[in-house]
Amino acid sequence: MLVVLIGIAALFTVIGIAHAGPEDTPRTKKTTKAPRATASPDAKRAAPADGVTLPPTDGANFDYQINEPYTPPSGVEIVSRDREAAPAPGLYNICYVNAFQAQPDAEADWDHDLLLRDADGDVVMDEDWGEALFDIRTKDKRERIAETVGGWIDGCAKAGYQAVEPDNYDSYTRSQDLLTEDDAMAFIKLLADRAHAAHLAIGQKNTLELASHREELGLDFAIAEECGQQDPPECGDYTKAFSKVIMIEYKASALETTCADWQQPGVAVVRRDLDVSAPDSDDYMRETCAAV
Repeated sequence: MLVVLIGIAALFTVIGIAHAGPEDTPRTKKTTKAPRATASPDAKRAAPADGVTLPPTDGANFDYQINEPYTPPSGVEIVSRDREAAPAPGLYNICYVNAFQAQPDAEADWDHDLLLRDADGDVVMDEDWGEALFDIRTKDKRERIAETVGGWIDGCAKAGYQAVEPDNYDSYTRSQDLLTEDDAMAFIKLLADRAHAAHLAIGQKNTLELASHREELGLDFAIAEECGQQDPPECGDYTKAFSKVIMIEYKASALETTCADWQQPGVAVVRRDLDVSAPDSDDYMRETCAAV
């Protein structure tokens, strides 16, 4: 769901970031009508995998740069960038990977049977972003897709990232009921194992309805978009399930709500513009709780 790279320069075929979607849609998708999550009472006490460093979210200054990398503002401690971009020196870096869907126009890079197809044989698309959904319904297909995505994860580790952000965990909600929650969880477990083997932390991107499974799946922290914008807000449900949560808002009113109610130890909050622009863009917007 997002492209560009080092501009976001040559965001290749199946990996960069997708083009901007509808005007009111953030560059990364979320499930807005998910059932409320019930967090495990012990979820916050689960220890990270050996050799994994969790993001320093206790009031940390976070910047979301998954569209185009740039020099982080003064005081930023955590930054998320596309996997094709170099990590920011001296900071905690999270590597964005489009894990559950193919990049726009990249269907030809994948085996025919690894793209989800409907009864007519047509590829099931995420229409907002022009991305084909991966077919993760069988163990064989999950493992074959994970071989490629896992290679990207290994590349994140080699580049110097400390964590990975696999996007589109919620692709099953756009699958015309062809994919299930179990399919999604089985696939992300493969990615979590691969990340931990590379000594990377792995974040759950949105998908609140599966947050209660985070411990069994090996998910270390959460990245929650628009949790303060939901009615009722969902931010508290993420903090019940995860001890480390990065909250990204796109509206001023949502930033106010999130900062007022959930600025606490273990939480980092930022507001960005929908296109996650660089400072040289007229659309650039970045605010933290210090602004409200």
